[in-house]
Amino acid sequence: IALKAARRRDHAAMHADASALGIGLSCVCAYAAHAADGGTQPPTTPTAPRASGSTSPAPAPPARGSAPSPSASAGWSPLPSIAPPAPSASFAPFGAATPPPTPTTPPPSPQAPRPASTLIATEGGTLRCNEQDAQSFLIRGNWFPKKADEAKAGAQLLKQAIDYRTEKYGQFPGFGANGLNAHPPKFYAEATTFVGLPIQLNKRIIPALKCVESALIAEGLDRKYKPSGLSGIRFSNTYRGVEISNHVYGIAIDIDPSRNSCCGCVAPWPDHPLCKKKGTPYDRMAMPRSWVETFERYGFYWLGHDALQDTMHFEFLGDPDKILSK
Repeated sequence: IALKAARRRDHAAMHADASALGIGLSCVCAYAAHAADGGTQPPTTPTAPRASGSTSPAPAPPARGSAPSPSASAGWSPLPSIAPPAPSASFAPFGAATPPPTPTTPPPSPQAPRPASTLIATEGGTLRCNEQDAQSFLIRGNWFPKKADEAKAGAQLLKQAIDYRTEKYGQFPGFGANGLNAHPPKFYAEATTFVGLPIQLNKRIIPALKCVESALIAEGLDRKYKPSGLSGIRFSNTYRGVEISNHVYGIAIDIDPSRNSCCGCVAPWPDHPLCKKKGTPYDRMAMPRSWVETFERYGFYWLGHDALQDTMHFEFLGDPDKILSK
């Protein structure tokens, strides 16, 4: 009897509490049944801080979507309905300061795509072409400075350049220190082709020329200009005095001498009709500037930059040991 009386008192107290919250007992039961059936439950709301030593639980929020109702209990008001947070949202305890949003780092700006590396096929397999600049001590214009007090330094650069070319490409009679190379440049001469035309060059720089050819084809520049003639190695020196032509070493190539001028050379070259054209050396040749820029990427130097304005002429002044890599 006592147990039944206690249950009746508890049941009455439950109705009283539900009435104080403004909801019916059936709503509480329905809410619990919805959750048990797999329905979406409202987000777990952090509880308000409790006073020290308190053991009573914080009141539960009303069901999502229901309007908050005032409470009959003094000092307490029900929490408003809270929309479900985004997956990354975080909540501070009620009554505490809301932390500032965590700053997000913007993604790095996309970089412009770099040109694909040029590859060539060799007997040792497919190798990568290395881009490189002409070595300054090999550039003709640095051997003959305009200032008289720099003439000695220029002469030293010329000697250094001759010895370097002798060591790398062969000994030409009358030039270069003895013992640097036991063979003449002719020993290293080898036939090859460039954009379908035959040419004979020093075999050590042929891979660089193949790199230029591959890049021209890959970028479609071979369709913008079609050479009709090439000139490579020579077995006699066409320069006078202390100079020696890079054609002697087999490291120079002339492209279409009849179409690309040499307005600073000896007669009859300055009589070429293009030499009467105003502008820069780029304007006094048939070959497009893009070809010059492609050659220069792989260690060649364009003699159009020189006082000779030799627009047909390229010479390999890079390091032959750095042309290719795996």
